[in-house]
Amino acid sequence: MTLYQTTFDNFNKNYMGSAAMAVIGQSCLGGAAAMYVLANGTSIAQMIQLAIIVLACVFANTSILAQMKHKVIFNLIIVSTLLSVFFILLNSLIL
Repeated sequence: MTLYQTTFDNFNKNYMGSAAMAVIGQSCLGGAAAMYVLANGTSIAQMIQLAIIVLACVFANTSILAQMKHKVIFNLIIVSTLLSVFFILLNSLIL
C-alpha cells in the first residue's frame, strides 16, 4: 500500500475525528500562510496569493460541512495544506 492509500484508510476509518482535526489544523495553517503573505505587503501579487490560500481553505472546510465523499474531502485537505505550506515557504524564504 502507498502512503496516500494508508493515510486515506485511516482518515476514512476515523472520519469524524479526522475531519474535526483537519478543520482546525488546516484553518490554523491557512491563517499562518495568510500572515506570512501579508507580512510582505499588500500588492496585487500578495492579494492573489491570499485569495488562493483563502479559497483553498474555504473549499476544504465547505467540503466537510457539505458532507461530500470522503476521498474528495481528503484530497481537498491535502491541497489546502500543500498550498499553505508552499506560500509560507515562498514568503518566508524567497520573497
